[in-house]
Amino acid sequence: MKELRSPQYDWGLRVLAGDDIYNDGTYPEVAEGALLVAKDSPGEIVRVGHLEEINAPLYLVEFANGMVVGCLEEEISPLGKPTP
Repeated sequence: MKELRSPQYDWGLRVLAGDDIYNDGTYPEVAEGALLVAKDSPGEIVRVGHLEEINAPLYLVEFANGMVVGCLEEEISPLGKPTP
């Protein structure tokens, strides 16, 4: 059994999108290839999960535009301290 890779970030942490995030076909009711979140958009981690296929943490991030998107660690960067 593989050891789970621990997340670097926790829920409540404010983050920035590291690059434009496009729909890879997994976001419902939005055209595949459509821009979901622009680079440097602020957001907050609302849930931390695990993507078993690649043994990596998966962060659900609610961005300022209202989109809630699953992100890998390399797609986001910390903006500040978690909100109380």
